[in-house]
Amino acid sequence: MDLVRLENWLDNGAFAVLFVTMLLYWVGTAFKDIPYIWILGTAGMAIANLSIATLLGARWLEAGYFPLSNLYESLFFLTWGITTIHLIAENRSASHLVGVVTAPVAMSITAFATLTLPSSMQQAEPLVPALKSNWLMMHVSVMMLSYAALMVGSLLAIAFLIVTRGQNIQLQGSSVGTGGYRLYKSPTLVVQSEIAVFAASSSTTAVLDKVKTSPILNSQTLSPQRLSLAETLDNISYRVIGLGFPLLTIGIIAGGVWANEAWGSYWSWDPKETWALITWLVFAAYLHARITRSWQGRRPAILAAIGFVVVWICYLGVNILGKGLHSYGWFL
Repeated sequence: MDLVRLENWLDNGAFAVLFVTMLLYWVGTAFKDIPYIWILGTAGMAIANLSIATLLGARWLEAGYFPLSNLYESLFFLTWGITTIHLIAENRSASHLVGVVTAPVAMSITAFATLTLPSSMQQAEPLVPALKSNWLMMHVSVMMLSYAALMVGSLLAIAFLIVTRGQNIQLQGSSVGTGGYRLYKSPTLVVQSEIAVFAASSSTTAVLDKVKTSPILNSQTLSPQRLSLAETLDNISYRVIGLGFPLLTIGIIAGGVWANEAWGSYWSWDPKETWALITWLVFAAYLHARITRSWQGRRPAILAAIGFVVVWICYLGVNILGKGLHSYGWFL
């Protein structure tokens, strides 16, 4: 079997399937009465996941090492992670909204790897001495899975902001957003009479005994469907980020151990290491705000949206544009 030709079929096939899957999810959102469209979307995501897994397996057989040594392989592993997290989140939440944001991102990553990267970066090459270690599978695979989970969770947070139009949705209940929900605007003061005491006399004169001023919330409520959608997005986003953060922690620790084995230092403030720490701090702040300070709604969603940008800088920006031990050296 020609594994190289099989890989070419699979990467192009994965792109085509993800493109059709993206359209299915978007059409299903716009026209909810079309039967079976959500089932087709989920099936498309599963087919893409299986195609990418087969591609990575073929690359493993061809090269003789776990396929995470260059940008092409890591992009497809990231896409496989995103589609896997998508299938888990969709199954656990029974919501098809996840695919509306994950399918276009997975398709875009696949298109970038297949159509944009130079052919020299798509070919399997012998490992450099520093990568000939069992830590390659442990460290890089866990980091890529953490990136996938954090990206999906952040995308759902961005979708939450879009659904709520950036307004302050206060979700009552637990930190995962279960319970009631209401859109709060700025409070205004009104004068409210509390008690009127009537003096019993021959003239029966009414005397106002006490007048109380109290704040009343001038609230504007979104439609029940939009509020329910916002709560679902907030819930799934929190859970997925809660999965990605411990994976990121384990990956950073494993990277430190591998760095000490390969270069004699646990931490060297390489650009990749620095941005990995920044990413960890951003999502640590997100989880701390939700768990300890009970933040829900807009504020943690904005923090997660910032985290989405930081993850991409950590994963791709410093690798392509930066100079360091993790650089691919494409542009610079």
